[in-house]
Amino acid sequence: MLIARWQIDARFGHKQEVIDRLQAWAREIAPQAGLVTGRLLTGSIGALEATVVHDWEVNDLGELDRAWGRLASIPAHTQWSKDLEPFVVSGTARWEIYRVL
Repeated sequence: MLIARWQIDARFGHKQEVIDRLQAWAREIAPQAGLVTGRLLTGSIGALEATVVHDWEVNDLGELDRAWGRLASIPAHTQWSKDLEPFVVSGTARWEIYRVL
């Protein structure tokens, strides 16, 4: 099992908006891509307070690759990305993959 971690930094004063939009994405879009088990985290101590993290459980890299492929074909995901852009720091989005022991 792997944890696919997507993180992004919210612009100052917009962290709650980013959280709300990520929660909506998890409810409405993620299931269409096959992403089912996830959790949302934010920076607290020793991490940037503006950082918002979404962890997703996947069985292997193939499952993650299929989910990414599906996302590209979901029009609501494309629109969601455009709508999120004003609230995040450009260039901070990234994926990290962790192996569960």
